[in-house]
Amino acid sequence: MLRFAFSWLMLAGLLSVYGQKEKPRDTTRSYAPTGIRVGFDLFPYLRESLGSPYSGYEINTDIDFYRYYLAVDYGQSTFRDSLDNGYYANTGTYWRVGGDVNFLLKDPDRNMIFLGLRVGQSQFTNEAVITSPSTAFGNVTQTIQGNEGRASWRELTGGLRVKVWKWLWMGYTFRYKFGLNLRGNENLQPYDVPGFGRTARNDAWGANYQIFIKIPVRKQPVATNLGK
Repeated sequence: MLRFAFSWLMLAGLLSVYGQKEKPRDTTRSYAPTGIRVGFDLFPYLRESLGSPYSGYEINTDIDFYRYYLAVDYGQSTFRDSLDNGYYANTGTYWRVGGDVNFLLKDPDRNMIFLGLRVGQSQFTNEAVITSPSTAFGNVTQTIQGNEGRASWRELTGGLRVKVWKWLWMGYTFRYKFGLNLRGNENLQPYDVPGFGRTARNDAWGANYQIFIKIPVRKQPVATNLGK
C-alpha cells in the first residue's frame, strides 16, 4: 500500500512539472537603439519673455540602448546685467555629454523616470563697461575685455520623459552642477558662465522643460510578459 501511494505521488509530481506552461520571454531586452530623440529647451524663451538678462537656446538629443541612454546637449547663451555704474556681459557656447538610466523598464511606450551623469564644457568671452565721473573730462567710460574663457563642470541629473503623441515627447530635467573649473580669465573674472550660471559658488542648480521629436531607427519590440 505504501509503495502504491508513493508511486502515485511521483507520477503526480512529474505531471505537474511537465504540465506547467513555459513563461514567455521578455522580448524588449535589446540593446539595439529604437530611435533618436531631438528636442529643445523651452525655458530660455520663457525667461527672455519675462525680462531675464539671459537669452539663447539649447538643443537636447538622446538615443536608447535598452534602459541606458546616451545624451548630448548643445547651447548658446548671452548674459547682460546692469551694474551701478555700467554693465557686465558675456556670450558663448556650451555642451554636455553623459548617460541616463531609465527605471521604467517594462513601460511599453518607453516613458522614462531617470537618473544620470553629465560632463559639461563652455567657451565664452566677457566684458565689463564701467562709467566713472571725472572733474576734468566729465564721465569716463572704461571697457574691460576678458580673454577667451573656458569652463568645465560635472552634473547629476534626474527627470522624466513622457510620450504625448506618436513621435512627440515632453519632459523635465533637473540638474545639480558642481566642480566648476575656470581657465583663461586673467583680465576679467567671469560673473556668469554659459551653461553653468553664476560663478559665486562652485555648484549650482538648473532645470529644463523640453519637447522632443523621436526619429525611429527600428521597430520597437513588444513586451510579452509585462505582468511577470
